[in-house]
Amino acid sequence: MIGKIKYRLRRLRAQGKFTFLINLLVVANAHVKSLRQRTRRKGAVAALLPHRFGTSPQQWVDFIWDANNGFFRPIQQPQEILNLVEIVSQRKPETMLEIGTANGGSLFLFCRAAAKHATIVSIDLPGGINGGGFPNWKTDLYMQFADDSQRLHLLRPNSHLKSTLSRVQEITPTGKFDAIMIDADHSYEGVKQDFELYSSLVAKKGIIILHDIIKNRFDPSIQVNRFWDELKLTHKTQEIIFDHKQGNMGIGLVFF
Repeated sequence: MIGKIKYRLRRLRAQGKFTFLINLLVVANAHVKSLRQRTRRKGAVAALLPHRFGTSPQQWVDFIWDANNGFFRPIQQPQEILNLVEIVSQRKPETMLEIGTANGGSLFLFCRAAAKHATIVSIDLPGGINGGGFPNWKTDLYMQFADDSQRLHLLRPNSHLKSTLSRVQEITPTGKFDAIMIDADHSYEGVKQDFELYSSLVAKKGIIILHDIIKNRFDPSIQVNRFWDELKLTHKTQEIIFDHKQGNMGIGLVFF
């Protein structure tokens, strides 16, 4: 019953109907979720303190999936994110940008896969409608993801603003990123805008990663697949899809 209600609300939002009220419900739900999760903060701190995360992508994924009963678990299909982390780990990016932090699981994995001295930036908009907007009290937890020699920046502006682009560009000496993950605004217009803005920051032989490239049968407001179909016609791409019948998720890589 709850699932049907959520689907109808998402469909209305995709049609541009009652968006203000629906977004208010989303924000209220995020607030309730934050209050529930805060009661588990101590367990999350304890899970991260040992810093015994393993040395392989499989160990990293296993850790973040199970830590504190899934507290940091990424909104990903496990085999897909494992394959992606294996690819990123081979590349050892020295600069990496993530747009959309959410539960922090993907950020944790990117910190493991990046170079030991990497600069990593993650942007998350408070009140984001697709799982984003992590509460301020999680900031200290997420900062523990980075190794001592890594530089992690957690930003909370709207990724669509040119001022955010400029702010991100100033963080690294070259203003370029070896890998960029786009997993925030999942509307066609939103993901296209993020891609067009931040593709200017991709380093030579860098990659942009898009999540949710499969047509989503559960949430019609997620339209990344439309933009992905366009990108495949103009760029060198690779798909990471566990099962084409799964109805959501899927990861796409764009090579520069």
